[in-house]
Amino acid sequence: MNLKYIFGAIVTVPLLPIMYFQGKKIRASAPSLPEAKGPEGSISSFPDSKQFKIITLGESTIAGVGVATHEVGFTGTFASSLANTYGINIDWKVYAKSGYSAKQVTEKLIPRIKETEADLLVVGLGGNDSFTFNSPKQWSKDIDALIIALREKFENTPILFTCLPPIKLFPAFTGLIKFSMGNLVEILGETLEQTIVKHDNVFYDTQKISFESWVDKIDPSSTIEDFFSDGVHPSELTYQVWARETAHFVVQNSLIKV
Repeated sequence: MNLKYIFGAIVTVPLLPIMYFQGKKIRASAPSLPEAKGPEGSISSFPDSKQFKIITLGESTIAGVGVATHEVGFTGTFASSLANTYGINIDWKVYAKSGYSAKQVTEKLIPRIKETEADLLVVGLGGNDSFTFNSPKQWSKDIDALIIALREKFENTPILFTCLPPIKLFPAFTGLIKFSMGNLVEILGETLEQTIVKHDNVFYDTQKISFESWVDKIDPSSTIEDFFSDGVHPSELTYQVWARETAHFVVQNSLIKV
């Protein structure tokens, strides 16, 4: 029993009608951005290296909503950062869909994966499961099912779950939505950390995306709006910083065996 979730539900349920109308207003005012183009690519800058394979899958952030192409989004930047750090060549492929929950990724995207071998699997989820008020108990079951489905295709490949979206920072959201969904996504993050312990070779990057910690690495004159394309999805700047931070996690934990 997750007491934080139960307390949050008690506080949130009476406020759902208000959040519903606030959400409708946000959707009406926010621009409708497409997913990024070019879901696969290759980095072949190192003639003496073998070719490694990275697959990313998940929701809108992995689908690249907010940037024109995946090459300048999370996956392309992530692969490029790892390639340059290790001096290796990397083929990368994206399987993602805006609006998908963990359960939908398992049921609709994983069956579409054509590859039978990979050196690293990266999963980005959590936003839509928060927006639909998925419970920690069900979320844990959905993550278990997702990992099991991936293991049927990739028996020994490391699986990395990226940090969950920083909903409390979304400029487009009202204070009420930031509070309710922001707290829930943090609970889901804690649940994810507890869930993956049951599985071998599965990792979770627990870092929390923070405007304060990132702005000093980029440009002190940046504002929080610079980190978002539409008030909800990352900007190109955010995708690239996030990708490099995730690549750093991979290097620190030696997830790719070079």
